[in-house]
Amino acid sequence: MNLLLFETTELGSDATVFLKDRRSDHIINILGCKPGDRIRAGVINGPIGTGEILAVKGKGRKVEVVLHFVPAGNPVVQPPIDLILGLVRPIMLKRLLAQAVSLGVGRIFLIRSSRVEKSFFEASLLQDENYRQYLLQGLEQAKDTYLPQLTTHERFKPFIEDVIPALDSQYSRKLLAHPAAGSDLMQTVGSRISGRTLLAVGPEGGWVDYEVEKFLEHSFVPVNMGRRILRADTAVVALLAQLMLLRKE
Repeated sequence: MNLLLFETTELGSDATVFLKDRRSDHIINILGCKPGDRIRAGVINGPIGTGEILAVKGKGRKVEVVLHFVPAGNPVVQPPIDLILGLVRPIMLKRLLAQAVSLGVGRIFLIRSSRVEKSFFEASLLQDENYRQYLLQGLEQAKDTYLPQLTTHERFKPFIEDVIPALDSQYSRKLLAHPAAGSDLMQTVGSRISGRTLLAVGPEGGWVDYEVEKFLEHSFVPVNMGRRILRADTAVVALLAQLMLLRKE
């Protein structure tokens, strides 16, 4: 945990925060903090600042930490990359969400394609925002407070024909990860990019021909990752890392 995060609703009128969960356990038993110590802290979708430990109550797993938060005035910045992902198995999705958020994504669209099992959308991970903890893990790692919006889309055709056109004006480029593409990322976009990017990565097994055709109809440009075929979680990390490099982040 490189950044302690808390909700706006947890912040009292006197800027104090009371923690009695995994965060307090981490502060005391992992970081070894004591009253008077200061740690990096931030409000979800709000500023980053400093949290001063005021008091520690209890012991072990039941420890409670009271801290005072002082914001540093850092503006919340939406990452310039949004991700479309053919839904993967829940066990992989947990890891993938945390990794993607740590690299920086503004929105995540989980969609169904031909090679996505319908049962994946019924997983408990996607119910009642159970996935949120993995988004927060990514923010804690990256020391960021911008919580990406995540939406699910169980029908491919309405997503590509209705949702995508409504978003077109937001993006400078739309990229489709596809092993059969003739060019890699740098060959396609150049050595330096700006503006917002929408990146689509397929599920295990990739996109089928019909889906590729529909993406192309909506001005997505296919890019490959070289001769190696990567797992979805590896491809997402590799592509996001390359886009970060091309933005000089």
